[in-house]
Amino acid sequence: MTLHFSKPLKALTLAVALLATPALAQDLKPFPDTSRLVAVGGSLTEIIFALGEEGRLVGRDSTAVYPEEALKLPDVGYMRALSPEGVLSVNPSALLVLEGSGPKEALDVLSKASIPYETVPEGFTHEGILAKIKAVGQALGVEDKARQLAETVDKDLKDAEELTRDVSQRQKVLFILSMQDGKIQASGTGSAANGIIALAGAENAITDYQGYKALTDEAIINAKPDVILMMDRGGELAVSDETLFSHPALSLTPAGQNKRIVRIDGAYLLGFGPRTASAIRDLAKAIYGDSLSGN
Repeated sequence: MTLHFSKPLKALTLAVALLATPALAQDLKPFPDTSRLVAVGGSLTEIIFALGEEGRLVGRDSTAVYPEEALKLPDVGYMRALSPEGVLSVNPSALLVLEGSGPKEALDVLSKASIPYETVPEGFTHEGILAKIKAVGQALGVEDKARQLAETVDKDLKDAEELTRDVSQRQKVLFILSMQDGKIQASGTGSAANGIIALAGAENAITDYQGYKALTDEAIINAKPDVILMMDRGGELAVSDETLFSHPALSLTPAGQNKRIVRIDGAYLLGFGPRTASAIRDLAKAIYGDSLSGN
């Protein structure tokens, strides 16, 4: 069984593949001038739009692909490979970056160029999303609007998580980031993939390491995933179901034998922003179907 949840995606090899420390409560100082703001990190751009503050934006990074209106903004580069020239090209008054953006040298250059920047903590949990919304509100000086948005998102997340409340048999999910030359790169703990699997009421099949690593055949077989989860994407990184399930190790797992794979747009699945509750619902329904609470 193959399920797809695809949304328009231009370029997002994603921040996904990356670890981040859990979001912590962090107070940001309001920028002195947000009239020409650049947001770096797709979820930050989504939050700014959700706050109705998109009129301040003059630039975004390449992971910001939602909402569609964001694509009209100049792209200043990939969040983890920023160049000062790209950012300065839009003459920003302030730079709001998601934790993990960089490199540090580029941010230092921008700071020396008198472009103030604030870093928003990243976190792949319910609380981490709320912390991001709060931090964006502080940096933009719109705390009240951020509080209202956080309350709405909090309720939406709780409702989505409630779906799997009564699931008695948690499914084991293997998130595959890539498959090249037969080598499967999969998610361990501490990652966005691990976070969304947990929020959807499932278990990560790989818990022996943090982040993303190539798995041995033995590790894949021992993991015994019930479901394979991948980003829905094309181009060189696309992997067909046929290729996937002909893998000698995967074919021996429950997921391989039952041909259970879920493909979801990467920015939607792993963004950890205002849309995450919807992503939780889609993933939970794909994994558990009619056995969910309320169905």
